[in-house]
Amino acid sequence: MSNPLESWVEEQRSAYLYRVCAEAEAGTARAELFTRLAGEAEAQAAIWRAQLTASGKPAPRPFEPDLRTRLVARLVGLFGPKPLRTVLAAMKVRGMAIYSRREPGGHAAPVAGNVEHRHRGLGGGGNLRAAVFGINDGLVSNASLIFGVAGASADARVVLLTGIAGLTAGAFAMATGEFVSVRSQRELFEYQIGLERDELKEYPDAEAQELALIYKAKGLSGGEAQRVAKKLVADPEHALDTLAREELGLNPDELGSPWGAAVSSLLSFAVGAAIPLLPFLFHAGASSLPIAAALTAVALFAVGATLSLFTGRGAAASGARMLLLGGLAALVTFGVGKLFGVTLS
Repeated sequence: MSNPLESWVEEQRSAYLYRVCAEAEAGTARAELFTRLAGEAEAQAAIWRAQLTASGKPAPRPFEPDLRTRLVARLVGLFGPKPLRTVLAAMKVRGMAIYSRREPGGHAAPVAGNVEHRHRGLGGGGNLRAAVFGINDGLVSNASLIFGVAGASADARVVLLTGIAGLTAGAFAMATGEFVSVRSQRELFEYQIGLERDELKEYPDAEAQELALIYKAKGLSGGEAQRVAKKLVADPEHALDTLAREELGLNPDELGSPWGAAVSSLLSFAVGAAIPLLPFLFHAGASSLPIAAALTAVALFAVGATLSLFTGRGAAASGARMLLLGGLAALVTFGVGKLFGVTLS
């Protein structure tokens, strides 16, 4: 069971941040939602306060937001709640799912051409898309590095060593980033679900009321929102899944394995980074750089054409765009190498 004092602090902090969100969304329907959620949080804080006094413990002092809470409040005031919804969810601020396109009680509605979630693309082609982006990252970054060093040095051994170092460092950096990202997502989910489980036991009616407020903000009538929320909360396990989606804006189905994400990211980056490196591995002559340029160009076009599967653009146009952007990056770094480099051999 939760510590009553800690739970009181969390609810008071949530109420404080709800009111900050309401101020940031002034003049919109979201402002009303956050104001009412603040009232619900304060009511739940009163329950925990009553438990403290009933157990003979001293009543808590008036709530004062800590430094982290004040910082988040300041950022919300500057940028609004939407860009900070993950941070707010981690601080027990519910209702962040209103910023995503979801049906009440259901899953995210599909959005055509939505490719901003790069390494963990959602939907049926998510794994393929993540692999393609990983290959693209490795290809562009290592090709740029190799061409930059080649512009500064005529020694193929220096270019080879640099390319191997770039592949190794980049692949492990990507793997580490993916592991931390996915692990952090899972830790957030596990922590928040633990809080929701305790709250469902302590005050299920209040949880149903919060859920009803969110559904009402999404367009359901008041009566329909209450009916759906009470029906969901009546089944605790189903309720936990729904609360994760609707109150926290989290999708349990999207949480993968941290190790799986790390290995996948490492391998896809390494595959892309190896392409411009191959001529220097198997052929150390003067033609290594032109061959590397040709292989990189073909690979860039192929990556762009593959990405057209997720964007709806024509394969040729998408491939040409990727070739232009990747080629420009390599050309710039080659020029920088020529301009500032020295011959090392």
